[in-house]
Amino acid sequence: MERFFLYDQKETANIRFVSFMGESQRYDLAILQTDRYYGKQLILNLQSNQYAIIGRDDLDEPGYLEHVFQLNEEEGNELRSFLYEVV
Repeated sequence: MERFFLYDQKETANIRFVSFMGESQRYDLAILQTDRYYGKQLILNLQSNQYAIIGRDDLDEPGYLEHVFQLNEEEGNELRSFLYEVV
């Protein structure tokens, strides 16, 4: 059977690994920056195996981080505060 690819591209990425302690939990993140996502960054939560493509507009969207990373409001605010510094 011949495989049908929609795309198969290699790209250089800038990857940052960050671990910090918030008030209620520890955050272990991998932040990938490439040209692929139109200025947004791929944020991976290494503890929960969840990820999202996030830009500044997503940080301004109420409840977005809480939804994609399954966080409560306090945890979402901690993560949002950090991501405003790096996104």
